[in-house]
Amino acid sequence: MDAKAQPDLSQRAGAGFARLVEIMRKLRSPDGCPWDREQNFDTIKPYLLEETYEVLDAIDERDFDGLKEELGDLLLQSVFFAQMASEEGRFDITGSLEAINSKLVRRHPHVFGGGDAKTAADVTRRWEEIKAAEKPRPEGLLSGVPRSTPALVEAQQIASRAAGIGFDWENIEQVFEKLHEELQELEGARQSADPAQLEDEVGDLLFVIVNIARFLKVNPEQALRKTNAKFRRRFAHVEQRIRESGKTLKEADLAEMESLWQEAKRRQK
Repeated sequence: MDAKAQPDLSQRAGAGFARLVEIMRKLRSPDGCPWDREQNFDTIKPYLLEETYEVLDAIDERDFDGLKEELGDLLLQSVFFAQMASEEGRFDITGSLEAINSKLVRRHPHVFGGGDAKTAADVTRRWEEIKAAEKPRPEGLLSGVPRSTPALVEAQQIASRAAGIGFDWENIEQVFEKLHEELQELEGARQSADPAQLEDEVGDLLFVIVNIARFLKVNPEQALRKTNAKFRRRFAHVEQRIRESGKTLKEADLAEMESLWQEAKRRQK
């Protein structure tokens, strides 16, 4: 993008954002929308999560037209929350914009100041150092990980923070040893048929798998999302082929479904 086009983009983005803020203000006004006026911070939270996952779906599918729309929906959530905060006299959207702008400049001293960073690892380390200085954690190392975070993401974050101060396995082989240990303990829990123990051991097993992903530098949330999507595609093929044969899923036996599943795997490869 050339220098002339950049100001034009900034101006158009600014105008579009201002329009969105004004629309949201109108929707929440006394002569606005009854549904929008009834919402509060708690009722809007599920939509924020829903829109986030729809953005991720569009990225996974490389659906850029969809991504364009979903990013707008996600942006709406920020404006919605800020409008409600403004009505309560807490802050408005300009405060949020100023906060993120200042943070980005402050945490990129190698770009906006006299800092130096040669690699992405240097940037990450410096970002965490600046963040720690800005937000000390007097309550404990893990207190900054929200408990409302999806469990898989929470496990990744707390394991990474603990590893950051040296509480970690020395190598991935030790993690695999722990995986086998947890599998044995799960088998013991299965023999005991104690629901609470089973739940505990399944949780331990999942936590170890998240750490295997961490050692391999794989995002477990993204890995599982892609596997879920793969399962959906393959099962859709099974459903379609069974319908084409004139049967329903309940009428098909396991051997037939497994054969069609393998057919879907071959086609997708």
